[in-house]
Amino acid sequence: MVRPLIEALRMRPVARRPVWIMRQAGRYLPEYRELRARHSFQEAVSTPQVAAEITLQPIRRFGMDGAVIFADIMTPLEAMGVEMTFDPGPRLRPHTLAEVAALEPLDIDRVGFVTETIRRVRSGVPDETAVIGFAGAPLTLLAYLVEGGGSKDFMRLRGQLRADPAAARAALTALAAAMKSYLAMQLDAGADVVQLFDSWAGVLDRDTYRDLALPAASTTLGGLDAPRIYFAPGSGHTLDLQAAIGVEGYAVDWRVPLDEAWARLGDVAIQGNIDPAVLLADPDAIRKAVSDLLARSAGRDGHIVNLGHGIDRHTPPENVAAFVEAVRS
Repeated sequence: MVRPLIEALRMRPVARRPVWIMRQAGRYLPEYRELRARHSFQEAVSTPQVAAEITLQPIRRFGMDGAVIFADIMTPLEAMGVEMTFDPGPRLRPHTLAEVAALEPLDIDRVGFVTETIRRVRSGVPDETAVIGFAGAPLTLLAYLVEGGGSKDFMRLRGQLRADPAAARAALTALAAAMKSYLAMQLDAGADVVQLFDSWAGVLDRDTYRDLALPAASTTLGGLDAPRIYFAPGSGHTLDLQAAIGVEGYAVDWRVPLDEAWARLGDVAIQGNIDPAVLLADPDAIRKAVSDLLARSAGRDGHIVNLGHGIDRHTPPENVAAFVEAVRS
């Protein structure tokens, strides 16, 4: 069975450009809001029937080429003994670097609900639709663990990375081993491709990224027997360094033109990279943005159409339909 998204990641010609949207299973959909009214976020993630239904909602409505599993990058940390709540983002006790390095190894059995969700999604999507598993990159998980949640600038993290690089490396090594195991579990369950989200790598300078974040991401993704995508939004200043991770595909945000991204990354597949704000405009603006994006790809193989970040919760569903239609027409 030909799955366009997988073919594109392998740099093979495809009959039509594959398209999916990060966070496509989410709050902009009325059917999602209706379901979430009856389930908390953590309950929805940990209940395979609910998580699979949420994953399938945008596939039914728009026919995306990728079904990204409904979960959270923090999910596996709970299976390593980290206690947290979501309000709506993660809230947890700030950890030291030594505490992160000493976290319990990932207990795969405690995230077995993700395995079951993937199995349900695989059996519920069309054969040509790729199932996408994912994890948070070690640096990004470390950012949340050190800060105790989200942050505007992650000053505490940056300070600790500079104060004790050796302790930071030990913490990142532990997280990399856990996330590699987590991704392998998802592939064994039936995922076709995995994406590593390095959401906060962009706060680092080039040297710190090269010395700490990049080796941890490489370790996480290394040796996995499936197409892999790496995504570090806001990291245009390290795009050339990211090429050393050596994966099949790189997602890029809207700040870097698609053709420039190819020039800096080399002959690899690229995913992206329309500004999510475009989907808050009108259909004409959406069609123009898609046309401009495809023109920049110059007909070359290895392009997956996506936004440059997750879809905004206020996006009208009809604009998503216009986006997908513009790509396919």
